[in-house]
Amino acid sequence: MIRRVGKAAVAAAAALFLVLPAQAINYMTLKPMSQVVRTGAQSCAAQSGPTRVPVIAWGGDIATSYANGSKKRTVAGSLMDKAHLNIELYRQDDFAKQVADYMSCRTPFLRGTLGMLTAASDVTSRDPRTDMVVIYQMTWSAGGDALVVRQGIEKPADLKGKTIAVQAYGPHMDYLTTILRDAGLKPGDVHIKWVRDLIELDHTSSSPAMALRSDSSVDAAFVISPDALALTSGGAVGTGGEDSVRGAHILLSTKTANRVISDVYAVRRDYFDSHKAKVQAFVNALMQADEQTRTLFKERQTRASDYKTMIEGAALLLLDSADAVEDTAAMYGDAEFVGFSGNVRFFTDLAYPRGFKPLTTEIQSSFEQLGLLSSAKPIADAGWSYNNLAVGISDTSMAEAPRFNKSAVDQLVARRQSQNSASEGELFRFEIYFAPNQNTFPADQYRAAFDQVINLASTYGGALLTIEGHSDPLGYLRRKKAGASVIELSSIKQASRNLSYTRANAVRQSIINYAHSKGITLDPSQFGVSGLGVSRPNTPGCSYDATGDISLTCAPKTKAQWNATRRVVFRVIQVEAEPDVFRPL
Repeated sequence: MIRRVGKAAVAAAAALFLVLPAQAINYMTLKPMSQVVRTGAQSCAAQSGPTRVPVIAWGGDIATSYANGSKKRTVAGSLMDKAHLNIELYRQDDFAKQVADYMSCRTPFLRGTLGMLTAASDVTSRDPRTDMVVIYQMTWSAGGDALVVRQGIEKPADLKGKTIAVQAYGPHMDYLTTILRDAGLKPGDVHIKWVRDLIELDHTSSSPAMALRSDSSVDAAFVISPDALALTSGGAVGTGGEDSVRGAHILLSTKTANRVISDVYAVRRDYFDSHKAKVQAFVNALMQADEQTRTLFKERQTRASDYKTMIEGAALLLLDSADAVEDTAAMYGDAEFVGFSGNVRFFTDLAYPRGFKPLTTEIQSSFEQLGLLSSAKPIADAGWSYNNLAVGISDTSMAEAPRFNKSAVDQLVARRQSQNSASEGELFRFEIYFAPNQNTFPADQYRAAFDQVINLASTYGGALLTIEGHSDPLGYLRRKKAGASVIELSSIKQASRNLSYTRANAVRQSIINYAHSKGITLDPSQFGVSGLGVSRPNTPGCSYDATGDISLTCAPKTKAQWNATRRVVFRVIQVEAEPDVFRPL
């Protein structure tokens, strides 16, 4: 399984087969990994020679290569060498083979996404010696993975009843289950076709992109970004030419869902217990490499020689060619490195909704539904003292800068409100209701809704959450029916807009305060607030007159309809096409 390849590598692979007819896709039955990997456990407490450490073709592994001196074997003077470690890096993109290596102690390490490691827990829990200890979070996927769908699928809820192609045992299994859950769906609500490969390498491959391209029964596919661009004619809408699928578009990428796929390292329990100091030194070297590679990317013009050594070494290790520097640099951009502070938050902040423990529990529950796990198995973390791991780290601050441009957010919300296009790019939506004259929104009354907002804001950190206030239109319509003047009606509408905005803003503040009371820090810049007043009632049969104003048909006809008009609408909005709005760190 190759996690990432660049655009040029995909294009080159595809070019070899342009003259061939579309291949038949070989689908597979998803089995628990315990039925796939049957390798018995061998002791790993004592080792001689270099310690073999797996990497995969992913941007986060550039830092691992750099830590080792940009070579497979530890280079004198490198971060690993300074940590008194002797490391041999090897790329193993077939995760089942990596698990077999781990069980037999050809390596004491596992390298994958947290979802992939969780899928292996049935295997690793067979023997106490091979129980996983998750030691380090490298990155979050922040743009390198995408859900591509056919024409007619506009939001995740539209996936119900559809057929989705996914790589078995790959990085997208928990991406699938997370999106389904947040859309109110279960795995049984969709048809899943499992394939062996993540990308097309030769005529024997079966990948999600190939399935979407050649199997008309497949409605959607989880793919890496180069395949997503190919399927959608460069990220727009597929024309049907070249490798694209007519009408195909990217529904959701990890630029928006940037807290779903977490890349980590784990180590065997017996090795951890026998070599804890070495494992800690390994993690510290990776943290220092994280900082130093970030600096090299920023200063690559003035430190061209150092950058060249780093990127060519990573290209050779991850893509088998020192010339693949452009593709390797692109992979780096797909990853959000979390560094020292991100690891502290991921492993120690028990209130963080996307932390290690809640994320593991979420994945285990989803994988049981898929039939991938027989039961949830405990997965431990290292329990590091992060004061010890801070050695050599320049930035240990936990502060986060706002990720959204407030003025651009305000302009976007106002523009869509004026154009009646507030639902454009909508991924998820739900509402809460309030009583007449209600101006406060206590958390104990709206706890379930507030928890849902916190979870969505945390999971889809690249999405904008809009809070849209709506008022009861009945008083306005009574005055309109009575023949009130345009000036009076305009005054009522403006007052209702002000009131609904005030209420929406009060809801926003209540959510932020509630999150703070739970020890969760939300980014206020992620929330856009608007007040629509009486202008967009949800009354059945509501219509508008020639001026665009609501007509008398919008009057609520029952008490239930009347109560439903006083509401706040939450929308999770994708803003990837608005680069001035979202500015990731």
